[in-house]
Amino acid sequence: MRTVYSGELPVSYSQFSVESRTEGWGAQPWPPRAGQRNGLCGAAVPGYLFLTTGLHTGRVGLTVEVHETAPPVDEVWEDVVEASFRPASTSTVVLPWGEGPLCDVGLTITDHRVRYCARGMDHTPDDELAVLDGGEPFDHYLLQLWPAPPAADRILRRTSHAADYWHGVARRHASHG
Repeated sequence: MRTVYSGELPVSYSQFSVESRTEGWGAQPWPPRAGQRNGLCGAAVPGYLFLTTGLHTGRVGLTVEVHETAPPVDEVWEDVVEASFRPASTSTVVLPWGEGPLCDVGLTITDHRVRYCARGMDHTPDDELAVLDGGEPFDHYLLQLWPAPPAADRILRRTSHAADYWHGVARRHASHG
């Protein structure tokens, strides 16, 4: 296992991404969760992961790990989803919304499985204000990647109201597409 990043991640609009595209995005909108069951890790656009957080604006805790095989799911995580991802270039970066790259994940151009784990997605407006005022992040995320053949996305664990909401968004978009 290789830990690529462990620290804080600035978020805006409850989102950040992992990107490895070689060309621009072109006309928007594009549906990052198209055809998926999970609403936390949108993997429908090649070379791109759209990741959702509970916090709208501020800082969250993030750890990014690259594994050789699928790691066990730790019980500390309240919400856990998986999807398939294939980098489109040799540079795969974690990208906060509206900012430059946070780190390069260092993936080869091959099929990967990504597991996105969350805890603390449900919080109050006071929790969010505390983070904006310099307090410790309330919600934390773990992004794990390993080589694996493509497979359908999965919801492994769902406990928070925030994750349940985003899974519902993905289902509604899937039924309209």
